[in-house]
Amino acid sequence: MTIPNTVPITPELVASHGLKPDEYQRILDLIGREPSFTELGIFSAMWNEHCSYKSSKKWLKTLPTTGARVIQGPGENAGVVDIGDGDCVVFKMESHNHPSYIEPYQGAATGVGGILRDVFTMGARPIAAMNALRFGEPDHPRTRHLVSGVVAGVGGYGNAFGVPTVGGEVQFDAAYNGNILVNAFAAGIARTDAIFLSQAKGVGLPVVYLGAKTGRDGVGGATMASAEFDDQIEEKRPTVQVGDPFTEKCLLEACLELMASGAVIAIQDMGAAGLTCSAVEMGAKGDLGIRLDLDKVPVREERMSAYEMMLSESQERMLMVLKPELRAVAEAIFRKWGLDFAIVGETTDDLRFRVFHQGDEVANLPIKDLGDQAPEYDRPWVAPPVPAPLPQADGGPGMSDEALDLLSRQMDGDVTAAGGMARRSEEERVFDRPWLGDAPPASTYRGDPFDLGDALLSLLGSPDLSSRRWVWEQYDTLIQGNSLQRPGGDAGVVRIDGHPTKALAFSSDVNPRYCQADPFEGGKQAVAECWRNITATGALPLAATDNLNFGNPERPEIMGQLVQAIKGIGEACRALDFPIVSGNVSLYNETNGKAILPTPTIAGVGLIDDWNRMATIGFKRPGRAVLLVGSRKDFANGHLGQSAYLRTVFGRSDGTPPPVDLAAERRVGDFVRSLILRGTASAVHDVSDGGVAVAFAEMAMAGGIGGELPGPAEADPVPFFFGEDQGRYLVEIDLDPHGDDINQVWNEARSLGIFAPWVGTTGGDSLKLGDGRVVGLADLIAAHEGWFPKFMDGAH
Repeated sequence: MTIPNTVPITPELVASHGLKPDEYQRILDLIGREPSFTELGIFSAMWNEHCSYKSSKKWLKTLPTTGARVIQGPGENAGVVDIGDGDCVVFKMESHNHPSYIEPYQGAATGVGGILRDVFTMGARPIAAMNALRFGEPDHPRTRHLVSGVVAGVGGYGNAFGVPTVGGEVQFDAAYNGNILVNAFAAGIARTDAIFLSQAKGVGLPVVYLGAKTGRDGVGGATMASAEFDDQIEEKRPTVQVGDPFTEKCLLEACLELMASGAVIAIQDMGAAGLTCSAVEMGAKGDLGIRLDLDKVPVREERMSAYEMMLSESQERMLMVLKPELRAVAEAIFRKWGLDFAIVGETTDDLRFRVFHQGDEVANLPIKDLGDQAPEYDRPWVAPPVPAPLPQADGGPGMSDEALDLLSRQMDGDVTAAGGMARRSEEERVFDRPWLGDAPPASTYRGDPFDLGDALLSLLGSPDLSSRRWVWEQYDTLIQGNSLQRPGGDAGVVRIDGHPTKALAFSSDVNPRYCQADPFEGGKQAVAECWRNITATGALPLAATDNLNFGNPERPEIMGQLVQAIKGIGEACRALDFPIVSGNVSLYNETNGKAILPTPTIAGVGLIDDWNRMATIGFKRPGRAVLLVGSRKDFANGHLGQSAYLRTVFGRSDGTPPPVDLAAERRVGDFVRSLILRGTASAVHDVSDGGVAVAFAEMAMAGGIGGELPGPAEADPVPFFFGEDQGRYLVEIDLDPHGDDINQVWNEARSLGIFAPWVGTTGGDSLKLGDGRVVGLADLIAAHEGWFPKFMDGAH
């Protein structure tokens, strides 16, 4: 049968489909003729970056993806990790960046819907969601509108569907002015013996369309997501999908019920590229062909063309291969839930993807070349230049040998020589440490004299470090009744329904400014911080998913960012036993040639065996010691390069990002987790953006208890308070009347090569840093909580 070609295939049409001339020539060589308009659209969808990973596949293969607990790694709708007792956690993160910039509410909403389908397509019931959001600078004219729309879209879909949003990130930077990022994460629980895959099996079996009807919304969405923006961005609005969370909820219940019936052989969510991608992937993975009859596809609009039906990204749809003898059972289930059920094709043994519409064969293509044998590129790349470090080794003069010696003697248990603090009353012990003193030298990182308390208030009230309460209060964080921590801590924690003690911890992390300065170290740091945030709850980190957001990979400097970041991620994941089991790559995130900051978001999952021993960040009682548990190296000479302090106080973004010692990271994290599990640590918080001062203040605000953080005497206070060295935690511990607890911690830390000095004490209703003024807890909270509502009200 001759394939009709009613639309002339011109170079302009090929280019508008995101295909390069050499790729179009490859199509001609592959099929031996000119493609039809529908076939051109199919190639465009399957060979774009969003579906084929053609620029990143080479490097993604270098990531560690296996482990003792990994049941399913990359290549399926989501990753699967064993959590014991016959249960597993299913999770993934994906981007919806371009659609959310064009139409923020629907773009973000359908991003949430898509990631939820990825999870329940595997047979899991979703139990948690997160989102990592990046917006342009706050004073950009579109930023407030985009924040409002995206947050409303995330909340509108997730709340209606009924999944708690337990964590995430919100950051601002001018680099995202023309291209925001919306990365959506979801996790669910399934039985390990009831995981469903997308690989089709068997010849002559029915291919079944399930869910909502097909419309024209989202046509060409995957191709649009693999292209740069320009000044005609508004013209792309029709490529954004429209979601219906209530239909998705019905789809979830129908799918899980159908899976329990034993009728499902293979299942694939209709996400990017819709019917095209789902059908091709199912067939190609199973080494089978697929034949589709579009006349049987349920549609909600009249006179839809084959091109539109194949490329529509209408939401809440699934494609399945079912056991023929259970067709009636399957159809009854979906009709009961008010959803469409239609047999639209069958599996074949010819490795061809054949599509029929109104009596014509509109596509006949080799399915493997569309799917798992799509083009793969080894693009040229150059390693980005790393900026020069700040002068004086990124800090001040550090501590003297005498002061360090006193600290070492203190941790050796010779507390009398270190001031006798463990032998004195609790009131007398407070701040009586010889290495903390009066009037430290003037900072090398300030111009006019200023107050440390003022600097802390500036950081807490800045766009990047202020409270995100305005955001997460629009999300339902408690639905399903299993959330154990509200957003705002180190990680979200959700108990596992039906199990008396188990819970899962979730965190999402990356510092794009670190990645811009040094993608390799930035990639390592993103993994390490995610691992650290999970650890800070007492959870054992299990595995991670990545969402790699970059600019145009055809530019060697951008490709270099991607390559170096993946290398850093891989090194960190191997060192921390934290494999990547799923993920997404989003490229061409730029407008008029201006790229976003390299943003390789890492989201991870950890397991808590007994959530009664879970840690939170808030101080628990006054009069307790706060230890800075971490590496001894550069203890007081904190790393200020690329820090929030330099950016907020001085408007600077220079220096190198802090290096990550992965061996120390794991050693320290395992030690902190042990303190949590045996009940020694009453509050724990990782030290990251803003350094020790911000972390201490966040613990004080969360617990409603103030404290003092004197700082080392013989060193510039600024690097100590605001340096962003990695692998560190602030840990609140009880002070035993005889000093046994703190000595035990020190002795154990010393045996592991870990430095854990006593740096602060809890108490009162204010906070004091070094020689700075006392700042009331109420003032800290007002600064921290005030920025976001004022910004959204237009007060900033």
